[in-house]
Amino acid sequence: MAGGNDRSMKALREVWRRAENSLCADCGKPDPDWASSTLGVFICLSCSGIHRNIPSISKVKSLKMDHWDDAQVQFLAKHGNAVTKATYEAHIPIYYYQPTYHDCQVLREQWIRAKYERKEFTQPGKHLPYSDGVKEGILWKRGRDSGQFLPRKFLLSEREGCLKYFTKQDAKEPKINIKIDVINATFQPVKIGNPNGLQITYLKDNKTRNIFVYHESGKEVVDWFNAIRSVQFHYLKVAFPIASDNEIKNRLTRNFLKEGYMEKTGPKQREAFKKRWFTLDHRRLMYFKDPLDAFAKGEVFVGSRENGYSVQKGLPSGTQGNFSWHYGITIVTPDREYLFTCETESDQLDWIAAFTSVINQAMTPQEYASKCLDAASL
Repeated sequence: MAGGNDRSMKALREVWRRAENSLCADCGKPDPDWASSTLGVFICLSCSGIHRNIPSISKVKSLKMDHWDDAQVQFLAKHGNAVTKATYEAHIPIYYYQPTYHDCQVLREQWIRAKYERKEFTQPGKHLPYSDGVKEGILWKRGRDSGQFLPRKFLLSEREGCLKYFTKQDAKEPKINIKIDVINATFQPVKIGNPNGLQITYLKDNKTRNIFVYHESGKEVVDWFNAIRSVQFHYLKVAFPIASDNEIKNRLTRNFLKEGYMEKTGPKQREAFKKRWFTLDHRRLMYFKDPLDAFAKGEVFVGSRENGYSVQKGLPSGTQGNFSWHYGITIVTPDREYLFTCETESDQLDWIAAFTSVINQAMTPQEYASKCLDAASL
């Protein structure tokens, strides 16, 4: 820690070492080594970059490399993460998605701006742009067949319990009407190729349909995301009146457990292995020819260990199909074995860990019903 006298340095270390300051105030990343001298929070390097973009609100300094004078250290000591959070996070709606350091830039930036710049959570009952139960606007949607992003009108309605989109501004009938209880939404900036890219998925005839959208404004696309969560929350509160708020919160939008390329072979296990994009969405393992396909080419249900499902490292001896990747995975189900190969050992271990986490969980009654409906296979 450069500069400053010994007294200030010692005092700074003491504040820094408090348990409340051991995680980034904004994303929860361990061991933050930056702080805001105007807000009094301890933050990680990544979040400090976002704070630096709102200099009227936050002045950030390195705890290791910058000089802190006595007044600044006293300010940190008086505030810190716990006190500051008590002010700026006092009234967060339970459905609002609070990002972690694993989440993308746009989610983390809008979370930070919502807290400190717009002060959305400092007062009870404050009007929020995603809490009205209805939202209408234009999102750029990728065409299912053309691959072009075109402006489309979207309408989210809590009263109707659905999300609609229209191909024309003045269209009276929607192109698609999606029930709110079958929707998922997850940010996919890399896959979509836009920093504000959002993937909306829903079940249609028990098959997953993907819609890829973005908005030029990071605030607007995050508002859409939280509006979907708000409408879902209130819909589920009515549908499950005895469920706790936290139980309902856990049923809102979710990130995929794992995505990436693997090679697969067919049910006879003699066909050549083909490279495909895979998505593991809890118990649904889907594969696509292209990551931005609207529909999966196949889906398989991944059940629990107690129901005869398991994952094994490697391929069965004597596997005949030709494959170019050599890190195999075998998923055993009551009906058949599914064979995959990964490009690297790291990919193989990551996929095995993801499958294991699902298989080790007991199945819910809803998942049993989903398995009965799901007749598709890889």
